[in-house]
Amino acid sequence: MDNTMSEEIACGEPLDAEDLLAFSERINALPPAEAEWVGRLYQECLRARMHEAELLSGGAIATQDTCSRAGQFDEQLAQVALDAAEWLKTLWDVGYMGAGSFRSQPRSAFPLIELEDVLKSALFARIREGKRPLPFPPPTRHGLPWHSLVECGKDATHDVDAEIVRDDQGEIAGVIIEACADWRVVEEVARDREYIVQHRGQGPLYRLSMDFMLATLRREPPRWTRVIRVQERGGFRSFTLEWPGEDGRIHSESLRAATWDRAESEADFWIATKFPEMYGQVSFERVE
Repeated sequence: MDNTMSEEIACGEPLDAEDLLAFSERINALPPAEAEWVGRLYQECLRARMHEAELLSGGAIATQDTCSRAGQFDEQLAQVALDAAEWLKTLWDVGYMGAGSFRSQPRSAFPLIELEDVLKSALFARIREGKRPLPFPPPTRHGLPWHSLVECGKDATHDVDAEIVRDDQGEIAGVIIEACADWRVVEEVARDREYIVQHRGQGPLYRLSMDFMLATLRREPPRWTRVIRVQERGGFRSFTLEWPGEDGRIHSESLRAATWDRAESEADFWIATKFPEMYGQVSFERVE
């Protein structure tokens, strides 16, 4: 660094462009650990100097608009990348395809994803809406994931095509609903007319009512109630789910949430992960 540059720094005067650019060679000579943070600071200084020049040239408004649009676009790309990563992780961990009508066993053969899969995937669309993917495949309706059935309210009734399959002895061997053969009969309420069914032994229970050419599927009310408790400390709220353990004691599971609705959503996800056979069958009591 020459005497002129030293005097400018000491006096607090701005460096000219040539002196400022000369710093890059000196930064390259620093040890790697020092060069990293000094280099980042140097880049910020260059950006500030360029922005100052744009302001002085009178192009501030146009530049700000462009930067704003670029920032929004970058954020959108980042979110799409995050959503895509979550989608691919779910396909790999859980083992089902969003748009295709096939499944691969978890941790075996990763499916080939085509553009049609991206455009038609109910799972990817669900993630893009900010919803957490289920840790197990939902029922399908004519080959496509039927997320709305799992998330529908208890008062929702769906008209369906259904068939009870019996063996030679007249015992129930299975049930096909909307071309999905993964349903199981939990209970036969009234022979040939009413059944309690569940998809692959996971998720909510449904009442399947059959009357000649008409069949309806209605979600059963919750069978259990669990407490979600909120505590406030130092202006912050924390939510916990109270769950009975095998030892007979009540355990508290922390929920990453800031609102009651989010707390219930996180509690549902925890149940789906730990006790998938109970998912959709638990209601929550809010306790402050």
